[in-house]
Parts: sequence; C-alpha cells; structure tokens
Amino acid sequence: MKITLTGEESLRLEPMSGPLTIEAQSHDQSYSPFHMLGSSLGMSTFSVLQSWAANKNLAVDDLRIDVSWIFVEAQHRIASINIKLDWPSLSAELWPRAIRAAHLCGVHQTLARPFAISVTAVGAESPSIEAPLDLESTRGTSRSTTTAVPQADGQPKATSAP
Repeated sequence: MKITLTGEESLRLEPMSGPLTIEAQSHDQSYSPFHMLGSSLGMSTFSVLQSWAANKNLAVDDLRIDVSWIFVEAQHRIASINIKLDWPSLSAELWPRAIRAAHLCGVHQTLARPFAISVTAVGAESPSIEAPLDLESTRGTSRSTTTAVPQADGQPKATSAP
C-alpha cells in the first residue's frame, strides 16, 4: 500500500505490492497525527472493500481512496472527513453496493459515534484534571461565558465559550 500526502488536509491510498510506503509531495511536509487518522480510515475502508471485492471475484488493483478533512474554525480538531473512492474497473451497477460496504468499515463506524477517551498516568500520583469543556455543547447559546479549562500542568486557563 502506498499513502501519498496530497496536502495538509488530505491524502491518497493506492494499492502497491511490497511494504507500506508513505510519501509526501515535498520534503518539508510532515506526516501529521491528522494524516495518521485519515490513513487509518482509508486503510480500514480499503480492507473492507478488498474483502467485499474478493467475495465477488473483483480486482482492486485500480482502487484509489482519497481522504480529506476540514478543521473546525479556530480549533485544532476535525469537523468533517470526506472519503472519495476512485475505482475505474468497478461497474456502475456495483457502485451502490461498494459504497454500502465502505460504510461498514470499523474505523468509520467508530468515528461516526461518540466514544470515551481516557488518559492516565503510570507510576506517579498526578492531580486530577478533567477533560476540557466540549465546545459543541455550547452551540446555539446566545450568551458568552468564561470557563476554566485545565491545562497539561494542572493549572486552569480561562477561556470564553461562544
């Protein structure tokens, strides 16, 4: 499999024999954690489609998967992810089934639903720090509030919620 970073907010997966390779269009582009997340979603989607295609005796040699994402404005998190399948050899009548199969991807299903993430310390007593306020829960409110958001050092930092 070859993963090509096509931008700061996009990548392409293409089947290749041999080891997994990750390429960038320039030497100064890095493989960010968001590229890793997009790669995970793309690889999982490819795996599901490859299994589906094998059951139908279809080749996946020309399947390309483009994954792109959009960030939430003024925040360092993703608002939405788009997966574009490019599979020239797939017949038109099989596309709806292929797209349905792609939606069954385990990573897709995980990211599509809320789930808990916890962070713990090993071998050390650490102060209790709660997760930052979920800014999505403040949408639709017309008043501005100030909230103390815990930082990595345990000290609160005041922020204004919309």
